[in-house]
Amino acid sequence: MGSQVKSFLGMQAIVSSPAMLQLVELVERIAQTSAAVLITGESGSGKELIARAVHHYSLRCSKPWVDVSCAALPEHLVESELFGYEKGAFSGADSAKPGLFELANHGTLFLDEIGELEPRMQVKLLRVLDGVAYYRLGGVRKVTVDVRVVAATNQDLEEMVETGRFRRDLYHRLGQICLRVPPLRERAQDIVPLAEYFLEQSNPRKSFTSEALAALQAHAWPGNVRELRNVVTKAAVLARADEILASDLVLGQTRMVSDLASPIVIPTAANLDGIEKTMILRVLAQTNGHQQRAAELLGISRRTLSRKLKLYGREAVRQSCVS
Repeated sequence: MGSQVKSFLGMQAIVSSPAMLQLVELVERIAQTSAAVLITGESGSGKELIARAVHHYSLRCSKPWVDVSCAALPEHLVESELFGYEKGAFSGADSAKPGLFELANHGTLFLDEIGELEPRMQVKLLRVLDGVAYYRLGGVRKVTVDVRVVAATNQDLEEMVETGRFRRDLYHRLGQICLRVPPLRERAQDIVPLAEYFLEQSNPRKSFTSEALAALQAHAWPGNVRELRNVVTKAAVLARADEILASDLVLGQTRMVSDLASPIVIPTAANLDGIEKTMILRVLAQTNGHQQRAAELLGISRRTLSRKLKLYGREAVRQSCVS
């Protein structure tokens, strides 16, 4: 069976390996239930994609999809973000604000990096998952919601339960159905289709040589799909010819030459910073200065890109966009 191209809430999925085909088929079946889903897997392996697929195939697909990273929320804001607040609940609360649970009512709430949730919020989350009505911060009226929760983590929650860092009852409540996304090294059939898709997105005029594809397949991909996307994006920007050679691929700490048995170590520190700067400015030029699009192609956040550009200075950025 060849590659399957699917789209889940605007996120493209390129699926070729038996492991991922089976996972997507399982998602189609379990999505029709109302059970909470816990998705585990290494960072960059595609957990959010599977979470979106759960909503896509569910009976709630026409209802809201709301996602949040528990690690991205400051500890003192988690409760107000999840459960909302009333006007005057705290300094700066000039108007009432519904929480993410209310925004996701009748739909799906995706809680990424659930292992980062602090113990007090774990208790409140458990009560809401059990159907208990709750108050907004500073509120006097209880709120009841109908939300399907999908959670994801790259941490070992079972080990966290044993060491007391994660509530056992919440773990079992979240994991009514558990899905494991295999790392890229366990689904080698996905490497080439994914690489060719990322290259098409970055620079459709370019293609890989057979040696470059062999180098991609031989790499262990500790950063999984996210790392693959970054490697391909760099090669698309830095390769001088339309054919990308194995030597154009920056894999880990080595740049592979066409003789794969003889890796050349790239100079580190300042030289790597220079390569990164060149790549970022070239991608920015390709997108005509559109920073959100450039960040997506580079595989970094919009905030990270902004921080990098501030370091480079306005003149360097301006020159890249007009060159």
